[in-house]
Amino acid sequence: MEISQIKITPDTYAPFRLAQGHLVGDLLFISGQTAIDDDGKLIGLGDFDAQAKKTFENLEKVLTAGGSSFKNLVKVTILLRDMANFEKIVELRGRYFCEPYPADTIMEVSSLFSKDALIEIEAIAVADNAATWK
Repeated sequence: MEISQIKITPDTYAPFRLAQGHLVGDLLFISGQTAIDDDGKLIGLGDFDAQAKKTFENLEKVLTAGGSSFKNLVKVTILLRDMANFEKIVELRGRYFCEPYPADTIMEVSSLFSKDALIEIEAIAVADNAATWK
């Protein structure tokens, strides 16, 4: 089975010795995405909505680079610093994801990579050219 690293430019994860994701056969395994801009800086300090928007944009960027898209997500794990944002996540899932919605785990954590990060999303998807939903 062929395995290849999913790469984006700029790759803000490279300094931390981790991959944005890997394509394993027709499956994409995407590292946790956060509200990091192209300069490697966390945006939207104290603003969950701004961080969530950038996080979903970053997830889409890596999915696209790996040959997939939101429509072929099969599993996501969403980490929140505050479960009070749960209803916002439900709304964002409706905005960015489509039926059939991906399997999902949402959990509150005490900290992420930065004390100022409010959300992180990791994902598993199927490559667009291999996906057939029934």
